Amino acid sequence: MIKIEHLTKNYGSNCAVDDISFEIGAGETVGLLGPNGAGKSTTMNILTGYLSASAGRVSVDGIDIMNDPIGAKRLIGYLPEQPPVYQDMTVDEYLNFNYDLKGCTFDRKQHLAEICEVVRITDVRKRLIRNLSKGYKQRVGVAQALIGNPPVIIFDEPTVGLDPKQIIEIRNLIRTLGKNHTVVLSTHILQEVQAVCDRIIIINKGKIVADEKTENITRAVESNHRFNVKICGASRDVLNVIKNIPGVVFAELLPQKDGDANCYVIETENGLDIRKKLFFTLAERGYAMVGLEALGMSLEDIFISVVDKTEQAKSAQGSKYERGAAKKHVARTRTTLESDVADTLVKDAEKRREDAPDEPED
Repeated sequence: MIKIEHLTKNYGSNCAVDDISFEIGAGETVGLLGPNGAGKSTTMNILTGYLSASAGRVSVDGIDIMNDPIGAKRLIGYLPEQPPVYQDMTVDEYLNFNYDLKGCTFDRKQHLAEICEVVRITDVRKRLIRNLSKGYKQRVGVAQALIGNPPVIIFDEPTVGLDPKQIIEIRNLIRTLGKNHTVVLSTHILQEVQAVCDRIIIINKGKIVADEKTENITRAVESNHRFNVKICGASRDVLNVIKNIPGVVFAELLPQKDGDANCYVIETENGLDIRKKLFFTLAERGYAMVGLEALGMSLEDIFISVVDKTEQAKSAQGSKYERGAAKKHVARTRTTLESDVADTLVKDAEKRREDAPDEPED
């Protein structure tokens, strides 16, 4: 449905989008994830025809956005970060205005009524937009994107500034739309893409640094290779015992205590269940294990690891402040599991970039 080939956007000497290529199939819900300034919004603006590219091609259902912008735009519904609503119009006036603007051919009354029902704004259709809450204004913005029933819906930071209840409502709405549309969601919120997207593309410094199915990342995050263990006994001796158990790749004493028990975090090799071995080894040496909790991997730390791995060379040559900031990130990702997952994601993205066909000659 969407095909981006060697897309580049320069602002003078600053490269905002650096030779990215990816495809999104019909019916997919894809999250573009990255830190602020990564190039997500620029990519969205080029995809919707709002900005021109410095190089590369973007096509929607086979229609080139540069060669036939009107034809491509007819296939896209777009909600930018700031909803494009007119404050002095009522909701009905605004939706009818967009209906005419888009040259929609569906039955006006029925089509707008169906959209209002989907986004749950039927009860505010006669109200001035300026008097609506931010959550309702966001819904009105979604409604205008749905007029004409475009097969592709694009959201740029759709939950920024919303309260927790409004965020949940917008996420549920995006999930509903994903059943019948191709949805592209640009955000820097990790939980957002995990909650609603089938696939995650991570962009940093204008480059794609990871591209993976959400279920694969979630499976890695939720795998039980890390444990929080509470053990009674001298912490130094207990830690040495744990580190010498075959299959343990990382062990660390935590500052928390539970009565006379010390707390430890333990990581094991992939696919190895260490629990019985750990219990019997500690029991043989007279150390009582009074608690064991399986811990999920940190999605946040995977994200930071992916971003850091693409900036290591630059950080090494950067200022003292930059190196210090990098060390803080490394401290957060000191354990091996997030780093291993990040390595895999980055390598897969690099392979896709190398395998991408060269940009065809015009």
